[in-house]
Amino acid sequence: MIHFDFIWALVALPLPLLVYWLPAKKQVQAAPLRMPTIIKSVQTQEFAPRKKKTSLFILSIIWCLLVVASTQPQWLGEAVNVPTEGREMMIAVDLSGSMQVEDMTLNGRSVNRLDMLKVLLGEFIERRSGDRLGLILFGDDAYMQTPMTFDRKTVQQMLDETVLGLVGKQTAIGDAIALAVKRFDEKKDSNRVLLLLTDGQNTAGKITPEQALELAVAKDITIYTIGIGADVMIQNSLFGSRRVNPSSELDEESLQRIADETGGYYFRARASEDMSKIYQLLDELEPVEQEQQQMRPLTALFYWPLGLALLISLLALIFYSTSNNQTVFNRNKFMGAKH
Repeated sequence: MIHFDFIWALVALPLPLLVYWLPAKKQVQAAPLRMPTIIKSVQTQEFAPRKKKTSLFILSIIWCLLVVASTQPQWLGEAVNVPTEGREMMIAVDLSGSMQVEDMTLNGRSVNRLDMLKVLLGEFIERRSGDRLGLILFGDDAYMQTPMTFDRKTVQQMLDETVLGLVGKQTAIGDAIALAVKRFDEKKDSNRVLLLLTDGQNTAGKITPEQALELAVAKDITIYTIGIGADVMIQNSLFGSRRVNPSSELDEESLQRIADETGGYYFRARASEDMSKIYQLLDELEPVEQEQQQMRPLTALFYWPLGLALLISLLALIFYSTSNNQTVFNRNKFMGAKH
């Protein structure tokens, strides 16, 4: 619906009529010289009653548009839910070289761990409508890809655009936790949650997981850790196929300790179905805030009548300038023919 901030400005609409109806004093002025009748008719042609009515009509439209613009019209959009209080959830995604192992199945086809993560984690992000989300990518170092925001589409887009090797091939788990602790806002009315997803162990970084864990405990941050990777994988080679454990480097003990000491949980995702169940369980453990306020976005519309008034004014100016030039041309032509 349309909303007007200064609706009282509409009282100015009839002002031109009042000015038009006011009695005006007639001024009689003798003509300095007498002109031929034909010249006089040419001169007064532009002031014919029809043109005068057209001019008044155009001026009236321009005036109405200017008055409407001065009322500050705004479009009142649909109600949007704004959380009164929620949680801050930081998501840390491992982009080490081992994330390219194709030991996951998604929609009937084999995919690597990162591709599976993009799809299922994207669905989880879409459901977190009441939380401020942030995205951290870590490999050799940890980087803040998306700061805390309610814009879930941006977070999901940044996740979709990640590529393997973007931040190195090693795994800096301690740096990822420390960066998340640093980026959390100090809000008493919010729960700070870190979701850490990795398929390996800490092999890089300036801060050890133990040091980062102390910081997280001191800041009252809950950490949910997820270990990604299958236990068994068939590997083909020139000498035939053999069964291998692609998750042999996964440090489950460290991930379990991080989760326990911060009040979170450690989950093991051996397949895409496990990951889906983990996200559903996280929705139950950390439910989306239900108590919400509503706001209706306002879009300014005053520039439409204002721009239309300007356009009509320019067109009228061009039209009457052309008309006056044509009148002068006809007059000069007549005078030349007479001489």
